[in-house]
Amino acid sequence: MAVSPADLSAALVMAPVAPADWLVVLPPAWCILAGAVLLMLRKSIRLQAAIAIPALAILVLIDALLLVHVSQNGPVTMVMGRWLPPFGIAFTADLTGVLFALAGAVVALAGSVHALSDIDGTGRRYGFYPFLLLLMAGVSGAFLTGDIFNLYVWFEVLLISSFGLIVLGSEARQIDGAIKYAFLNLVATTLFLIATGYLYGIFGTLNMADIAVKAAAGRADLPLMTLATLYLVAFGMKAAAFPVNFWLPASYHTPRVVVSALFAGLLTKVGIYALLRTLIMLFPIEREELSFVIALAGVATMLVGALGALGQSDIRRLLGYVVISGIGVMLVGLSLGSPGGVGGAIFYALHSMVVMTALYMVAGLAGRLAGTFDLNRLGGLHTRSALFSTLSLVLFFAVSGLPPFSGFWPKVMVAKAAMDIGAWWLVAAVFLTGFLTTIALGRVFALAYWRPAGEALPDAAIPASALLPLVALTALTVGFGLFPNALLATIQHAAQGLADPRAYIGSVFPGVN
Repeated sequence: MAVSPADLSAALVMAPVAPADWLVVLPPAWCILAGAVLLMLRKSIRLQAAIAIPALAILVLIDALLLVHVSQNGPVTMVMGRWLPPFGIAFTADLTGVLFALAGAVVALAGSVHALSDIDGTGRRYGFYPFLLLLMAGVSGAFLTGDIFNLYVWFEVLLISSFGLIVLGSEARQIDGAIKYAFLNLVATTLFLIATGYLYGIFGTLNMADIAVKAAAGRADLPLMTLATLYLVAFGMKAAAFPVNFWLPASYHTPRVVVSALFAGLLTKVGIYALLRTLIMLFPIEREELSFVIALAGVATMLVGALGALGQSDIRRLLGYVVISGIGVMLVGLSLGSPGGVGGAIFYALHSMVVMTALYMVAGLAGRLAGTFDLNRLGGLHTRSALFSTLSLVLFFAVSGLPPFSGFWPKVMVAKAAMDIGAWWLVAAVFLTGFLTTIALGRVFALAYWRPAGEALPDAAIPASALLPLVALTALTVGFGLFPNALLATIQHAAQGLADPRAYIGSVFPGVN
């Protein structure tokens, strides 16, 4: 498709901004506004949660309305300042981006409620809630931007906010974890920036729709394999893919439990989203050529995560390896490239955002009830709360991929897509990983819950503010496991939209053929 400035000017005049299109920029803008208000009121710690929780509830509502709008009308674009694309900054919402944004908002809302019992006055004074809102500004912006340089900018926003959250309290172990977390993420960010500069030098544009058009038209004469490889390495680091995944289990257990829960639910999924956007939509041929490498990395990531979980005695470290294992499943889906494989990767990412957040909440409550996170000392938790034990068991089954919970369907989708091309080794790896994860979490349940307590348990109870979000997130994984049809249909449309971006391109350049 050849796009001239005259075509673009005419197209923009023909397509005035509809009121509903403002929803595209509202999620990051709303988070920045709410975060700024909280920052100004940082000394009023009693007001922090009272403002942040309703603000995040409104964010969920905005993303839900945007999902309905995009489902009914297709991808929606809003260009900043009426500068013509591809020169202006564009926000473009398609089904994939909005699904990720909505899941992220739900996770953040659950975390903000859980923080009522996990973040004390000192943590609020250090800025937990402002950092959380700014983190969500970066996450929402990354999922909704239509400009690859602004994807980098939003990555920086969420990275800076996550630094503030990980060192909340300034304990020695938090500083140690922050250093490990920062080093690999800064390396990845540098690679991302180098790749983006190289991309701009090749195409003269940073608009994703324009890149997709120009890459398809001039593939034979452009060094797109180099670009695809650079983005694979950069985003693979951010997603904690093998062999650059060691930073995650070395850092995710160090901050407050609710911060670990938010990180597990959000940060690596932004890396996976970026891989899907670049390798499926922008460089599909190059992804096909790299598919075997991506598949190998996915299998290695799955197995390293599952085996690492088996070898841990600290529940928080164990869950860090479970996060890594799930990233491997998503990479396998990405490597397949088919609608089933990509759809499975999207579904598993959404599932993981909800379930991993809930599992870290479980770990935090287990530590509260038993006074330790060490499996060698944990025991007797089933005597403290039957409801908490039941919720824990459901989440253990869900993250292992067992029916009838939400983790089952994306694994089936990925396995079927692998069988369709005869890649039985990928099917075996997916189910072997699920089996090993089941053993690892079954061990947690046997030792921490069913085994009698070896020592007197502390006199602690589960606050309602901690139990409510855990119940809500568990209900989501059960609901989407039992009734997956609506979500499956939406995800299939999202995967098709990534593979065939004509509607996405048409939203940026309306009226241009």
